[in-house]
Amino acid sequence: MRNLLSMALTACAATWLLGAPTLADTPVTYTDEGRALFRFDVPDFWTLRTGGPREIEDTDLGDARAVSRVMGIKPVTDDNVWMGFVSPSRVSSIKGGLRYLEDIDKFLVKDPTVTSTSDTRIGGLPAHVVRGTGNRDGRGVNFTATVIDLPRDRVAIGVAILRDGADPSYVDALNAVFVSFRSLQ
Repeated sequence: MRNLLSMALTACAATWLLGAPTLADTPVTYTDEGRALFRFDVPDFWTLRTGGPREIEDTDLGDARAVSRVMGIKPVTDDNVWMGFVSPSRVSSIKGGLRYLEDIDKFLVKDPTVTSTSDTRIGGLPAHVVRGTGNRDGRGVNFTATVIDLPRDRVAIGVAILRDGADPSYVDALNAVFVSFRSLQ
């Protein structure tokens, strides 16, 4: 009887441990000139790549654009999805963030077509979301560009890109990143 009870408890514990999702995402903080602006969680088994301020140039037009630090994340084993955050200096409103996106859109997606826009709140802050389609590196993509109004005259811009054929479950992971977003100002 004791052996049977022990086996039953072991089976219950194994079921509980294997069945319960483990949430151990890694919090990341976006800073500018030593000031923490916002944070978000990077999902497990995703990589984070950061870059500092730089200029990028359209090779067709020879048109340079200043870009602040970009923090990009993607799954370790899949290049079909990417998400990035930036907080451009001297951009202090959602309207300014949308102008910034128009200025750099050719670096993110070729031939973008906007399919919807909406106002929402992310991390308790006002945000504007633009969804659409286009292509990147010769492949069709869906994109979501979000401008979040941060306190103290700053914005955060988040862009998510999913290539055609990407695993649809990535949408849940990308949404979880937005759910984890918090201003630190």
